[in-house]
Amino acid sequence: MATSITAERGKPASLGATIEADGVHFAVYSENADALELCLFDEAGTLETERLELPGSDGGTRFGFVPGLAEGARYGLRAKGPFDPRAGHRFDPSKLLVDPYALRLDRPFLYEPSLAAPPERELDSAAFLPRAIVTAPPRDAEALPFAAPGFTYELLVRAFSQADPEISSELRGTISALAEPRTLDHLARIGIDTIELMPLAAWIDEGHLTARNLTNAWGYNPVTHMAPDPRLSPGGLAEIRRVVAALHERGIRVLLDVVFNHSGEGDDAGPTISYRGLDNRLYYAHEEERPDVLVNVTGTGNTFAAWKEPVACLFVDAARTWVETTGIDGFRYDLATVLGRFPEGFREDAPYFRMIAEDPVLKDRIHLAEPWDIGMGGYQVGRFPKPFLEWQDRFRDDVRKFWRGEDGRIPGLATRLAGSADLYDREGRKPSASVNFVAAHDGFSLADLVMYEEKHNEANGEDNRDGSNDNHSWNNGAEGPTDDPAIIEARGRDMRALLATLMVARGNPMIVAGDEFGRTQKGNNNGYAQDNEITWLDWAGADENLIAFTADLAALRRSHPALVADAFLTGTAQGSALPDVVWRREDGAAMAEPDWHDPARRFLAMDLAAPGADGTTERALVYLNAGRDDATVTLPSPQPERHWTLRLQSDWPALEPRSLDAGAGLIVKARSVFVLVERTEGG
Repeated sequence: MATSITAERGKPASLGATIEADGVHFAVYSENADALELCLFDEAGTLETERLELPGSDGGTRFGFVPGLAEGARYGLRAKGPFDPRAGHRFDPSKLLVDPYALRLDRPFLYEPSLAAPPERELDSAAFLPRAIVTAPPRDAEALPFAAPGFTYELLVRAFSQADPEISSELRGTISALAEPRTLDHLARIGIDTIELMPLAAWIDEGHLTARNLTNAWGYNPVTHMAPDPRLSPGGLAEIRRVVAALHERGIRVLLDVVFNHSGEGDDAGPTISYRGLDNRLYYAHEEERPDVLVNVTGTGNTFAAWKEPVACLFVDAARTWVETTGIDGFRYDLATVLGRFPEGFREDAPYFRMIAEDPVLKDRIHLAEPWDIGMGGYQVGRFPKPFLEWQDRFRDDVRKFWRGEDGRIPGLATRLAGSADLYDREGRKPSASVNFVAAHDGFSLADLVMYEEKHNEANGEDNRDGSNDNHSWNNGAEGPTDDPAIIEARGRDMRALLATLMVARGNPMIVAGDEFGRTQKGNNNGYAQDNEITWLDWAGADENLIAFTADLAALRRSHPALVADAFLTGTAQGSALPDVVWRREDGAAMAEPDWHDPARRFLAMDLAAPGADGTTERALVYLNAGRDDATVTLPSPQPERHWTLRLQSDWPALEPRSLDAGAGLIVKARSVFVLVERTEGG
């Protein structure tokens, strides 16, 4: 075991642990610590064998080189300095700390109340904390060329395969299940372009969950940002790299959900396990007039001070590490407004935004913001700078309200179908700046959206107080499960109509894993604490007909430029001989001003045109009928030597395409979406 440390061969610019042939460099950033100690452990990670003060100092970086140390060594950190909460300092050398730049951990984080014990108790926390493992990471992984996400599939790794009987028991609940042929075939079948993985970084359960015998199922409570959680990826970054490569071979891009807005250390009463002990005043945002009060615009107890260069650099380094070691294609940023927050508010020129736009590794990756947090000024939809794309909750709400049958929802629906120019038509942006969804991990599943009018979160142990009350959901006549065949049929019809609406809108459509086969969370719209059958996908009960319908929708969208063109609909000709859209009534006439303002209107038609692959004009006709009655429509005339083909009818998923004559009447069924496309004569 090493017995010496030196600053003479230090690498202060390389934070974390860097392996050389004859030893290991360590570098840690802290602006306010008096001293930082490197703690080395035996091979089992049980016994602390060395405690070596980092001797070098370069600005805020403490560093040192340990001769004779090698890959696989286990280590932690301790920081010495004042414990003065009024000044924002919480140094406590009795607490072992995890290196923020750790690339691998020897065990998961487990919450233990003693991790938050005050310094006067002098309670050493080493027994309860993972050890970082000195790791030589894989490098030069290849991402796919940049492209918009397209049809995106949000996926919680553990829940995806934990209850899948066709995945081997040793792989269930891990990232490796995604590289199994069954999974790859399913993703290819339904036409997925991009999967968006919910967090993989190592996280810790919140104390209030532990007290209720619950666990954090989603992983949105991270400690380290570069080390994968051993429960999801026992093989570390190398295992994730193999899975990403398998997905890339199928042409599927991979985004990683990262939580750069807060850490699992929680509020002032939370555990001291990394940033709080290394430099609480540096890493976390505090009230300007009260350094002892943490800013909490995340709802978790703390908020990272991302406007500070060292903190922004940590996140840039984390993102670059994921790309270089695993080959992922980009990131989805949880509560991303925090990344642009200064004490005075949100700014588009924040350090993280500037750094990734200039970084040679990151500038050409996909960057997708959840463009809100819960603080004042936190809702920033449409305001993120390039190259950011955004999750769009306005699409979710306007589409739900339309299909719920609320009055006056036609203008909002048309705006979302047309690409949300009100939000994104600036600085050369296109509809692909938006990721559209009607259901996401946070909220009702697609099936629950049409099965429950009220949330049912009793299992979370908060007397159903948690989770959103503003769901714009409906139950079709019964709350929850029913044996009534009419209600079951109505729910299936509504799910298909919602999916079809999503797929005919401009922008990137996103669904949550399992929504393509009718997953339910039993009315729980905040399943973050349910690592059980509430969130696990029920593959045995999958609706095969809904899977087939989803696959057909994706194929239809992909094969018709008029449905997928990345241009805002304006009602003018854009590269074709016809206007890009004519909004029509049931009688085939264009919508007039009174039609747009009719609160009782539940019907809208889109007559779409776009340049086709062969230089001709391609047309598609979409009817959306949220009414309770069938609508008889008159088809507009097709182009010369073409005819309309009814390609999709959401109330009848087994439809065989059929040709229709010009000017013919067509009955658009209640609560349904119809899609017609033009075909050449004989085609």
